[in-house]
Amino acid sequence: MFLAKLSVFKFFIEFIDNLFFPLRHGSSRVLCFATQRQKHTLPDLPYDYNALEPVISTEIMKLHHSKHHAAYVNNLNIAEEKLKEAEAKNDISTIINLSPALKFNGGGHINHSIFWNNLSPCGGSPSGKLDLESAIKKDFGSLDSLKAQLSAISVGVQGSGWGWLGYNKTTQRLQLAACANQDPLEATTGLIPVLGIDVWEHAYYLQYKNVRPDYIKAIFDVINWKDVSERFAKAKLP
Repeated sequence: MFLAKLSVFKFFIEFIDNLFFPLRHGSSRVLCFATQRQKHTLPDLPYDYNALEPVISTEIMKLHHSKHHAAYVNNLNIAEEKLKEAEAKNDISTIINLSPALKFNGGGHINHSIFWNNLSPCGGSPSGKLDLESAIKKDFGSLDSLKAQLSAISVGVQGSGWGWLGYNKTTQRLQLAACANQDPLEATTGLIPVLGIDVWEHAYYLQYKNVRPDYIKAIFDVINWKDVSERFAKAKLP
């Protein structure tokens, strides 16, 4: 049991490094567990804080990005520094105990880095994205059906979490999933994230109060289908 937990823990750390290493080191991709790790940074938004009005308010965007996402990044860096120190001392107990902090904050960083790019003031529909449109029709019947099913999954998340559209490389089909808290989709389910909806209250409560369904209905007006289509295309690569 101990070795199994350690193996899963190391897999998650390597998963985080693999995901963010190209962002920190250009195109070179080298696996490093601790000795070569550099600090994660808060990514810039691809639009202004007020760009998603009236769907998402400026106040929410500022707090969500500059406070909440920034906290995940800062706490991830702190946890990784503690991990580095624990590894240097071969302190297995501390390494294991750091797992929740790394999973939560690493997942928060992963999820939000996807989420910001999934959104755009120029939202609409995936019209013209032929591969994505075809896949949606095959796997869900129609775009309206996809929206309804993804909305239901997202509304149904108990407490905090995410609703996801992901790609299953085994079945070669789009698939829906819900993840609790900040659990990252790929590390949790094996699905490659294509589109995510944040249903933590900090994502909508200041504007939509406790009416999560209204927030989810509105957010489809600012979905960046170009980004979704590009993620889908990359997910299908061997």
